[in-house]
Amino acid sequence: MTKADIVSKISDKSGIEKTDVLATVEAFMNEVKDALENGDNVYLRGFGSFIIKTRAEKTGRNISKNTTIKIPAHNIPAFKPAKTFTEGVKNNVLVK
Repeated sequence: MTKADIVSKISDKSGIEKTDVLATVEAFMNEVKDALENGDNVYLRGFGSFIIKTRAEKTGRNISKNTTIKIPAHNIPAFKPAKTFTEGVKNNVLVK
């Protein structure tokens, strides 16, 4: 499902113009991104949390040069679904 699909479905279900829905979805995504870039987690009860995970420093390999490199510690954005979200997917989606 793409952003355009989400906008279309929300527009159909709510009766709101697609341009207004698109602006709302874009604003939501920008707010989540801005919060994470500022070091804040975003908690959406019943849906999940957008959190910052810290990756420890580790040693990697550059295969083309056959050398080891140090990958510094860094933060990455992550999504942790709510328990009800996880249960819904587990109970309703068939294993492929």
